[in-house]
Amino acid sequence: MLEIGKKYSALLKSGLSEDFGDFLYGATVVVAIVAVSFGINWCIQWFFKWIMSKRAKSKRSRWHGYLVKRKLGNHVLLLIPGVIMYMLPLLFYEKEDPMIRYLHRADIIYMIVIIIMILNSVMYCFLDFYSTTDTNKKHPLKGLVQALQVILYFIGGIIIVAVLIDKSPAVLLTGLGASAAVLMLIFKDSILGFVAGVQLSQNNMVRIGDWIQMPDGSANGTVEEITLNTVKVRNWDNTITMIPPYTLVSTAFKNWRGMQESGGRRADKCIFLDLNSLMVCTDEMIEKIRQDLPLMADNKEDNAREILTNVQLYRLYIERYLWHHPDVNQSLDIIVTQKESTAYGLPIEVYFFTKEKAWAVYERKQSDIFDHIMTIAPDFGLRIYQRP
Repeated sequence: MLEIGKKYSALLKSGLSEDFGDFLYGATVVVAIVAVSFGINWCIQWFFKWIMSKRAKSKRSRWHGYLVKRKLGNHVLLLIPGVIMYMLPLLFYEKEDPMIRYLHRADIIYMIVIIIMILNSVMYCFLDFYSTTDTNKKHPLKGLVQALQVILYFIGGIIIVAVLIDKSPAVLLTGLGASAAVLMLIFKDSILGFVAGVQLSQNNMVRIGDWIQMPDGSANGTVEEITLNTVKVRNWDNTITMIPPYTLVSTAFKNWRGMQESGGRRADKCIFLDLNSLMVCTDEMIEKIRQDLPLMADNKEDNAREILTNVQLYRLYIERYLWHHPDVNQSLDIIVTQKESTAYGLPIEVYFFTKEKAWAVYERKQSDIFDHIMTIAPDFGLRIYQRP
């Protein structure tokens, strides 16, 4: 092959100028090398695809799906053209020919790009598998993978430039030390995001699936994704809010995870009673309340030495109603208390926890409870305050 190449070069040079003959010969060799290399690669890729299609119906592990999704096998096979392109120039040129050096340099750059693609696919395969585990919600790694990608691309870029200018990568890194301030400015958001992501993860401040609420109202919903530069929140109106991680570290926000993990969700409202409807209960009123309301049938609060009011009995009824309600978590606080009277009447604060924590179900359950509490007030001779 070497002799054929020499004869072909001589033939070209005999009819054309020497420089143009060299250029045409070199271009022909390069095209031939690339065509042969990628022709072989196309055949291998087709054979690989044929084998994978034959195994499509066979039992496969989860890793198989991740490897196919990220095309790891295809990227690895792309190394074959690189090896071929490194060997073929030796058939057309003498070992000392400068063209060998240029072609090998281009091939090394190609191999570096393919290796970066392979490492990138490996990281994403691991991330896909890790995302299916429960640990991912507590310690998401997508931000870390993105940080590793930045480092990988940076190192790959340095090596490629070093190959192009035929210098050691150490020389380039030394020169970049003087440009550290500029690099920090360029990658400021990525650096801040990475540091903030580590803080969020280590301090267990935010997990995927948490309900968070920003004080400025920009976000109020569920965390769907935590990356190097953003925290993705799906708000309750199905809009999407993207928050920089360092904002969550530097700004106060509310995380409802404690409520979600607890035994219930708090309901806390005040019922305003008309002050003109407050009165001392007569024996007839007490007896009627006992007969009409089963929860008050065994009332032991009234005795000859105590003067009962309708508000007192009303508070007692609310307590018993909550203690017997199937949707109220009786293991948590149940408080019914009187607050300082206002221009809108006498506030009776009702504080308890529902067993249901899902928003829609919670709202319906606690609304049903307060509906009953307000509509039962007339049985005690009380009126709910309503401004004329």
